[in-house]
Amino acid sequence: MARTIEIDEHITVGALADKLTLPASKLILELFKNGIMVTINETIDADTANIIKDELGLDIELVVKKTDLVADTLATRVRNVSANASQRPPVVAVMGHVDHGKTSLLDVIRSSSVVDKEAGGITQHISAYQVVHKERKITFLDTPGHEAFAALREHGARLTDVAIIVIAADDGIKPQTLEAIRFARKAGVHMVVAVTKIDKPAANIELVKQQLAEQEMLPEDWGGDTIIVPVSSKTKEGLDKLLDMVLLVADIEELKADYDVPAEGLIIESHMEHGKGPIAVALVEQGVLNVGDFMVAGDTYAKVRILQSTTSTTPVKTASPSAPVVVTGFKALPEFGESFTVVKNEKLARTLSSQYGIDHKNSMGSSAMSSKELIRLINQKTQQQEFNIVVKADVQGSLTSVIDTLKTLDTDEVSVRIVGSSVGAVTENDVRMASTAKAVIYGFDVSMPQNVKQITMRENVSVRLFKVIYELIDDARKEMSNLLLPEEIVTQQGSLVVKAVFKTSKNELICGGEVTKGQLVIPSLATIYRKEKVIAADLPVVMLKHGPTETKQVPLGQLCGISLQTTARLEIEDGDRIDLYTSEIHERSL
Repeated sequence: MARTIEIDEHITVGALADKLTLPASKLILELFKNGIMVTINETIDADTANIIKDELGLDIELVVKKTDLVADTLATRVRNVSANASQRPPVVAVMGHVDHGKTSLLDVIRSSSVVDKEAGGITQHISAYQVVHKERKITFLDTPGHEAFAALREHGARLTDVAIIVIAADDGIKPQTLEAIRFARKAGVHMVVAVTKIDKPAANIELVKQQLAEQEMLPEDWGGDTIIVPVSSKTKEGLDKLLDMVLLVADIEELKADYDVPAEGLIIESHMEHGKGPIAVALVEQGVLNVGDFMVAGDTYAKVRILQSTTSTTPVKTASPSAPVVVTGFKALPEFGESFTVVKNEKLARTLSSQYGIDHKNSMGSSAMSSKELIRLINQKTQQQEFNIVVKADVQGSLTSVIDTLKTLDTDEVSVRIVGSSVGAVTENDVRMASTAKAVIYGFDVSMPQNVKQITMRENVSVRLFKVIYELIDDARKEMSNLLLPEEIVTQQGSLVVKAVFKTSKNELICGGEVTKGQLVIPSLATIYRKEKVIAADLPVVMLKHGPTETKQVPLGQLCGISLQTTARLEIEDGDRIDLYTSEIHERSL
């Protein structure tokens, strides 16, 4: 029985060797054999540890120490506030299944026309903005609805005080609805259900309530505590009540933040903008962010040059808790989902961002190429096919989601290998990288300058640009399908027991016998057996004769003659069995 050992998500090589009771040198050597060069003090991840353990043939089960995801999430989301903290606006994520009317609902709430601008009518990014209802501000996060943006949607829940779960009255709960509920529960946020499209003829609110009850979300009018508000974006019915319920939940939560501390928050989007450089959308969680502040986000920092509202191009001087704001002035693109904090001067900002980069690299150890690359290197031994891709996207969040979704296409026979990825238009460097790696460039909502297009033609590099995520994924799936080896489908037809041999030569065998199983057909192939031992295989059947007449098939129980094409003289005897079968080559798909 395998021994179970608990390890952390990341563990040093020395610590792992101790747990496995192995010399560290042996573990380092095995890692080196698989293309990972590490020292005893460097860190690898749990996936890599398991792979190396299997490579060493150890009868040990490595399990990652369990953590309370909800508690961890709440720990990062809920901050301790001082006695001087003041009320802040609630942050609301709008989540649900694609095409259930999320963006149309928000379109009415903020009186704009976002849905008309979106490719395929699907929200492609997190958009954040504030509205005023009854003289109180509410911050909304519009999270993407397509399953490919699960990472964005989950991140949206983690930023949130209240989650509005949108369900179409004429369609009911769908897989993405369940996913949104799960994310909201994991993030520990209150949920308000908005039942949309109630003006549709097929609307059935009671069915939606029944489905919610099955998910342990019992409606208030059924004796539960789940707030359900029927709404119509078309007639605006129920919109005021929905906002009232959001504010009610916020009042119960007593949402507060400190305003007189250095600003902190999260980066919820980032992209490159011509003439402005790196641009980030930040959500302030506490403190007040000012123009001129130095803010550190991961391994980059900014001196805030411009702050803008997310709903207009009007500059603002400050951004207070729960406010989403566009920030200009970063030295490099901050990572999607990275925390930011304001520090007192540029020297400290530069030092902290540099140290973060060093610490992050060390904490990952070799795992930047570890588990995924290690699996790839091991799979090369089994001739797994790879589809090399360079990914370009308009913003950091989309880039993360496209890459994550592409990686879900991996199978035992063919896998995605991301050889490069970045935000912005397709560049000459991207083309050179793709040419070297024999990769396809996939661009999501980005452009390609004419001079770069000419280089792609000269280098014979394929560039596919898409506006809708699932079209990009479908194209990648099709390309990966082309790498799959064709499948041979063999269909057994019938068997003949030899009664007489008429001719044997180097090129032909003619004999006669009785059909004892199935039926004989042509065109087909034949295998000859003598007492279950194969005498010859894959011989083309040239002709079948029933009496003096040539035929295409001979049924069970009939006597017939058969002519086979051979490449050598065969010694065949009475009582040998000839099995006929057909073979078809079928293209496969993922």
